[in-house]
Amino acid sequence: MGTLRQCTRSACRETAVATLTYVYADSTAVLGPLATFAEPHCYDLCAKHSARLTAPLGWNVIHLARSDKPPAPGPDDLSALADAVREAANGGTEESGATSARREYRGTLEPPAQLPSNASSTGRRGHLRILRD
Repeated sequence: MGTLRQCTRSACRETAVATLTYVYADSTAVLGPLATFAEPHCYDLCAKHSARLTAPLGWNVIHLARSDKPPAPGPDDLSALADAVREAANGGTEESGATSARREYRGTLEPPAQLPSNASSTGRRGHLRILRD
């Protein structure tokens, strides 16, 4: 789906256009295009903050090719949305060829024709019983 995430810098309400990731083992900061999913250890930045990015002393900064505009939803995004809606409407069945159990419509709930012999007739709910000590 189209990403409309905000910049993660404090008090910035701009739309994010880039994702910053730190590779601590290599002392490298990687600034690239906006990630598909928001990751917990990555930072989404707007155009202004990504242009002013500085790294700690001794660290390398790698700038990957990116656009300063947020990506528009494409046909793949719309297809994914439509597939998700269809899957939810069908009860979450998968199309992997595996047979999955489907719920059958059984009409309205009706009380059983006769109560089992061990059910007590004192309460409204025959399936619940009181056990005395």
